[in-house]
Amino acid sequence: MAGLTLAAGGWSNNIIVYLINEFNIKSIDAAQIANILNGCMALLPIIGAILADSYLGSFIVISVSSLVSMVGIVVLTLTSTLDVLKPKPCENDQSSCIGPSKAQIGILYASLALSTMGVAGTRFTLAAMGADQFTNPKHQRAFFNWHFFAMYAATFVSMVGIVYIQDNVSWGLGFGLSGAANLVGLVAFVLGSRYYLLLKPQGSPFTQLAYVLVAAFRKRKALLSLKIEDYCQEPQSGGTKLMDTTTNNFK
Repeated sequence: MAGLTLAAGGWSNNIIVYLINEFNIKSIDAAQIANILNGCMALLPIIGAILADSYLGSFIVISVSSLVSMVGIVVLTLTSTLDVLKPKPCENDQSSCIGPSKAQIGILYASLALSTMGVAGTRFTLAAMGADQFTNPKHQRAFFNWHFFAMYAATFVSMVGIVYIQDNVSWGLGFGLSGAANLVGLVAFVLGSRYYLLLKPQGSPFTQLAYVLVAAFRKRKALLSLKIEDYCQEPQSGGTKLMDTTTNNFK
């Protein structure tokens, strides 16, 4: 958890400065790009959680997402170290700045997209999978305490340490450390796979909801039955009693 959070914060926290200083992108455009990335990192984890719970399982989603994120960070690191992947630096006269070419901006966007999709599959899914390893509520509470401590500690290190390296040492080293943290987190997660309690996907809840809506629409003109046995409850003193239906008319 700490490694993946450190990696995500390491490349995203200072991305506006990187776009302005290294890719000669206007500040307003850089801010818009950063806002889109932040919005995707906030919304896409919902899709990752649905895939993990309903179709693929948490382990597969986390593993694949971590690998995708690492690929994105590696490509982002290359854009900061290889001159061919970024425009020439601006001179003293800002009017002479040359923006990135279509190929350069395409590679940059691809790296940011991969890194963002990697975050989407791990941000919420890690916490849910960790809690699934415990059946005792007390142990689950202890897990969440350590989980959020590790997450915020890694966020602090990325916002202070890695950002400082990016601004004062080199962008390549800062992004490289983020990629290394991602790799360490991925390897540690995969190596512990034999100890995990892996729950099977339960199927999409939206499918069952769709069944109910379709059945309700098809039977919208059905006449109500006057027979008590067609209903699932019957009145009795002190409350209601659940009972099985004897016909399929209203199932």
